[in-house]
Amino acid sequence: MSQAFRRTGPLKDIRSYPIWLQRVVASTEQDKRRVVGHELFTLMRDARLPRSAMRKFLAGAWPTIEQFPQFMAMNLKKLTFGNSHGEDLARRYLIHNIRVEQKHADHWVDWAASVDLSLEDLRRGDDIDGPAALAHWCWYVCDRASLAVAVAATNYAVEGSTGEWACLVCSQSTYADSLPEEIRGPATRWLRLHAEYDDNHPWEALEIVATLLGHSPPAAEIEAVWRAIRSTYYYSELGLNLAAAEMLHGSFDETASNASTLGALDAA
Repeated sequence: MSQAFRRTGPLKDIRSYPIWLQRVVASTEQDKRRVVGHELFTLMRDARLPRSAMRKFLAGAWPTIEQFPQFMAMNLKKLTFGNSHGEDLARRYLIHNIRVEQKHADHWVDWAASVDLSLEDLRRGDDIDGPAALAHWCWYVCDRASLAVAVAATNYAVEGSTGEWACLVCSQSTYADSLPEEIRGPATRWLRLHAEYDDNHPWEALEIVATLLGHSPPAAEIEAVWRAIRSTYYYSELGLNLAAAEMLHGSFDETASNASTLGALDAA
C-alpha cells in the first residue's frame, strides 16, 4: 500500500475519501440506481406487488440474508489483530455486524410468513440460476478476493443499496397498512429496521476499503473494487428482474396482503 489513508473529514461525506474511491463510487451510481429504483420496490411501496412476485422475491433473497453473517466471517478470517489500522477497523466492524445480521435473518422469516412462506420454503429458494445468484456471488468474492474487494462488494454495495430501497418502501405507510393488523408489526420489522437503520454501515465499509488500500493503490486493485461493486449491483438487479417476471404470468388478483390490484393496474 502506498500513501496511507486516515480519514479526517465527516464519515458520510464522499469528499473525505481518496479521489480514486470517489470516482469508483460515482461511476457505479447508475448501477445502484437500477437496483434501488427497481419497479418491484415501487410496487411494494404502493401495495400493488402481486403475491407471487413477493413470494419469489422473499424466497430468492433469503440465501443472501441467511448467509450474510457467514460472508463477514469469511472476511474476518483474513485478519490479524494489530497488523494494520485498516485490518483493525475491519475486525471491529465485522465482529459487531455479524451479531446484528443474525437478528435480521429472524425478522426476514417473519416477513416471509406474511405471504405463507415457511422457513423450509425459504430454504428451497437457493437456486444458482435464479434470484439467489447474489448469494453465490457474495460467497465467491468473499472466498476468493482480497479483504478490501470483498468488503466493497458486500458491506458497501449490498448493505448500502438495501438501506436505500428499504427507505423507499417505507417512505409511505401504504404497504404496512395493507397487511392485517395482527401481523403488521413482525411482518414489517425487517423493513422498518433497515429504513430507520443507522446508515453509517456502508460508509464505514467505504472507510475500511480506503484505509486498506490507501491514496494510490495499483490500478489493478482499483479496477477489482470497481468490478466487484458493479457485480453486486448486477446480481441484485438480476434477482429483482426474475422476481418481477412473476407479474407476467402470475396472478394479478392479490398483493402481498391479499388485496385486489386489478383496478390500480388497469388505471396505471
